[in-house]
Amino acid sequence: MDNKYRIALAGNPNTGKSTLFNTLTGLKQHTGNWAGKTVEMKEGTFSHKGKSYSMIDLPGTYSLFSNSLDEETARNYIVFEKPDLTIVVLDGTALERNMNLALQVLEVTEKVIVCINLIDEAEKMGIRINEKLMMRRLGVPVIKISARNKTGLPMLLDTIERVISGVIPCSPIKITYDEETERKIDSLLPMVQKVFGERVPARWLSLRLLDGDQTLLEELKYRNGIKEALS
Repeated sequence: MDNKYRIALAGNPNTGKSTLFNTLTGLKQHTGNWAGKTVEMKEGTFSHKGKSYSMIDLPGTYSLFSNSLDEETARNYIVFEKPDLTIVVLDGTALERNMNLALQVLEVTEKVIVCINLIDEAEKMGIRINEKLMMRRLGVPVIKISARNKTGLPMLLDTIERVISGVIPCSPIKITYDEETERKIDSLLPMVQKVFGERVPARWLSLRLLDGDQTLLEELKYRNGIKEALS
């Protein structure tokens, strides 16, 4: 396991995320529960160009907030386990609805591929997606696929290898909020950076602290043993 690169697979429910997971990992997968939770965990492996990958199929979620156990589980894995790459699967027929999760993931981690699935269904509906424009605006690779028909999977696999190896750099878009929020973020950043260093994305954590996310605070206490700093 130690010599495998870890890939987190995130996405809204019904985006075909699990179809992509099954297509890439085949029978090389196992299912269990996340530690201390009743949420199902699916992990599989695959190889490409001499490299081995371990893929974790995160619970389908609409956001990385703490509105459900599934959302907490997906968030905690990306934030605290720091996978080598996170793939966000979007439904090509409903990009606007799916984009919220992608933007949230981009606030947490740099190594991201946005994977637009169901591209065959989108084209039947007359939807044309300019992935190159999306790539420029988001600052990360955007790949169009149909997991069911295996369309675009060779390009996705090559992009995975090139992002993880650093051949393709990722510079995710920085979401800018209103002036008051940005001012509050700036005031929190020094404290957050002092307490957590590089362990947690400082800007993202500052935003969550402004939201008063109690479940995240409890998770931070549990994982980092810094109850005094957060009390």
